[in-house]
Amino acid sequence: MLRSPEPTWLSENPGTRTVLIHGMVMAPAFWRCFAPSIAITGRAAAYPLPGHSPWILGNDVTPLTTEAIVDAYAQAIERDFDGEPVTLIGHSTGGFLSLLIARHRPDLVDRVVLMGAFACGRFEGQERMASRILRLPWLGRLLFSRLFTRWIATKKTFRWGSLECVFDKTVRWETEETQATMEAVRAHLLASRPHEIAAFVVWMSRTSIVPELPRIDVPVLNIIGAGDRVVPPIHQIHLAAALPRCHTVILNAIGHLPMAEARGVVDRLISDFILLGPHGLSSRAAAQKNRSGGAKPVFSRKNEASGTNMTAMR
Repeated sequence: MLRSPEPTWLSENPGTRTVLIHGMVMAPAFWRCFAPSIAITGRAAAYPLPGHSPWILGNDVTPLTTEAIVDAYAQAIERDFDGEPVTLIGHSTGGFLSLLIARHRPDLVDRVVLMGAFACGRFEGQERMASRILRLPWLGRLLFSRLFTRWIATKKTFRWGSLECVFDKTVRWETEETQATMEAVRAHLLASRPHEIAAFVVWMSRTSIVPELPRIDVPVLNIIGAGDRVVPPIHQIHLAAALPRCHTVILNAIGHLPMAEARGVVDRLISDFILLGPHGLSSRAAAQKNRSGGAKPVFSRKNEASGTNMTAMR
């Protein structure tokens, strides 16, 4: 049995109940800086991915299964939120897990927010480098561990690797606060065990929720960076088209970290989605179409075939 993850509490106020799940080779500390404001006005907990410190797997490392992972998160939500449904906010791999939780435990989910998310470990014929390395016989896990350890070894090497996630390599959003946050993330990764992260990557590369997307009957906000080089935007659009209650927003000149690269815009989108719902979000986007300053919607339309709303912003 896989032990449930412990929460990193971002806020324990009464109000909106939010669970945030980070992406691969990140940590819950990431959300201390980049959580949406509406989350931290209520009760908000960040959970790690399996094998990512502080969720050390120990003897639970193999074999990882979808059922065990979903059950572990469900137990954590039931424990920390008294069984009440929550808003799931998932980035990248965290979005993948959020969809799995919404599919298998809809009683615990009010709505889902996705950012740079995917629906299967291999998308549109592509496979992540980590997955390809881990498929190498004999040497795969050793090579993965060495490359992972080298990447997180120093602040400089970690930053270089992280730059692959953003569209604007000048990273104008970097501040002392964000740099301190990424150092906290690196500290957690240094405390993680590479072979446990490798076991999680192996599970992910073999798992897909694509056939089950039409059965996820909760409201979903899907935020896509048009310049995402980690998860192809076309995969994220196809994902949205399969979800029966999904509103998609595409942000121009934004990469795989929209909550950092377009912080104010993403903050407003998530707040509107939680407070107004998908229909209110569409109306708000239309009303802002001609306003100046910041990213703004250039169209909003309904995909009649999938029931998916889509808005593009520039």
